[in-house]
Amino acid sequence: MIVEKRWNLLESNDAATSALFDSLKINKTICTILSNRGITSYDIAKDFFRPSLKKLIDPWLMKDMKKAVDRVASAITQKEKILVFGDYDVDGTTAVASFYQFITHLYNPAKTDFYIPNRYKEGYGVSKQGIDFAVENNFSLIICLDCGIKSVELIDYAKSHGIDFIICDHHLPGAELPKASAILNPKQSDCAYPYKDLCGCGIGFKFMMALAQAFNLNESSYLCYLDLVATAIAADIVPMTGENRILAYHGLVKINDNPSPGIEALIKLGGVKKRMTISNVVFVIAPRVNAAGRMDDARKAVLLFIEQDKDKALEIGALLQSDNTDRKEIDSSITEEALEIIHADPSFAQNKSCVLYREHWHKGVVGIVASRVIEHHYKPTIVLTKSDNIVSGSARSIKGFNLYEAIYACRDLLLNYGGHFAAAGLSMTPENVLPFTKKFNEVVHATIEDHLLIPEITIDAAIDFNEINFSLFNIIAQMEPFGPDNMKPIFIAKNVTDTGYSKLLKEKHVKFDVTQHNKRLSGIGFNMPDKFNLLQSKLPLDLVFTIEENEFNGNTSIQLNVIDCKLSA
Repeated sequence: MIVEKRWNLLESNDAATSALFDSLKINKTICTILSNRGITSYDIAKDFFRPSLKKLIDPWLMKDMKKAVDRVASAITQKEKILVFGDYDVDGTTAVASFYQFITHLYNPAKTDFYIPNRYKEGYGVSKQGIDFAVENNFSLIICLDCGIKSVELIDYAKSHGIDFIICDHHLPGAELPKASAILNPKQSDCAYPYKDLCGCGIGFKFMMALAQAFNLNESSYLCYLDLVATAIAADIVPMTGENRILAYHGLVKINDNPSPGIEALIKLGGVKKRMTISNVVFVIAPRVNAAGRMDDARKAVLLFIEQDKDKALEIGALLQSDNTDRKEIDSSITEEALEIIHADPSFAQNKSCVLYREHWHKGVVGIVASRVIEHHYKPTIVLTKSDNIVSGSARSIKGFNLYEAIYACRDLLLNYGGHFAAAGLSMTPENVLPFTKKFNEVVHATIEDHLLIPEITIDAAIDFNEINFSLFNIIAQMEPFGPDNMKPIFIAKNVTDTGYSKLLKEKHVKFDVTQHNKRLSGIGFNMPDKFNLLQSKLPLDLVFTIEENEFNGNTSIQLNVIDCKLSA
């Protein structure tokens, strides 16, 4: 199925662009992109292009930071046992691995341990089993990372057993906060911390920073975990702005120059030969870490990150690699089955949402399958499966549609639900699957704007082929790390013509060979066989693309990564 896309070329602020061009003296098209991203002066540009650790925000500005540090100091003085607890995804496991190592260097390792809940037996977040483990093993302080902000009843339960909590979470707080000793979360309405978009591992990093200052430790005591922090920032898809950008930038330096044995093992197993980018982290490291929790037990991801022996790290990494191979096979077969169900349903085309359910589907991959389905059929999608007589699953949205609100409107049919604008989880009894599907479809149909059902490409700027050279590419490369709110620039070139040398590769990828104003460039369009006939028409085309560097047989050239193309107006 060919999904046509909407093109949205961002408007430029000519005055802001000219002012930035006058101060930076770099390509004017790049100045257009930078000014659209809020980079409007020399000083802001300097901070953007040269992220400095000296610009990290004072951790003590975070609400409850002093309480959190004092509670840890008290635990150390009183020789209490400390348990580091975290979620089973990349953000949670990196947060636990970094903080656990930090605390064992600060305090007696025999008095510390870590705990990752089992996705299938315990579910997301703070679990009763985790608290019971703490009770049985005489832990009196739990430091909870990347979860806990809504665990009001469970933290009361822990308190009834004499266990205190320090919560380090980045999810939106509910109306009632847990009765913890301290809550570190910049999203609290009364928290003065100026940067609100840290991930869970990032908040753990700020906690380590404050503890290092309180205990007079060297900066290296927490900066050594920047590779883990960058991995979490990349995988959790938080905005690549402000403090996240500084941490990701320096974390990537560490990943490339001096990674921990665990990160090094995953890079080696992923077969990456070039310098790592955020994109490599997202597509090479993150899936292998997430696979541990999806297919088996995420505890081994933490064991990988804390392992100091390179050979042992490779052994543990191989286990994650195996989990990821299994995950890929399972999600591929379930996606295939899901698409067959859609193709066999004559009513599907009329629906503005998609709910799919089979009892036998693997719970660990339903979120991935929902995302895969959206790639083929662009509409809000929920994929459900069944275990222990409970139907549960994951939901994924499309750009601009608030999925959480649509699920909230169906809450009377659900046992549990949670999530945010773009993604959510939910559960229900088997008899409610059909009523829920009907109601969810009705809610989406009534609330979604039709134009949202056509995927949008946001284009940063129009560009002429004559501007595209290594000098331009080198400036774009310095805009990394890329991520939400600082995506790799997307360009449009108009009235481009085929040279006659374009060709179809493996019947699905298009090798572009095109020219504009007598300048010839080549490019690759992945999974775009339907666009090849446009090239063959010999009519002028508008091309949408990013600019890449291509190495082949020792030669380096500029290449277009073509995202879409249409006949010129």
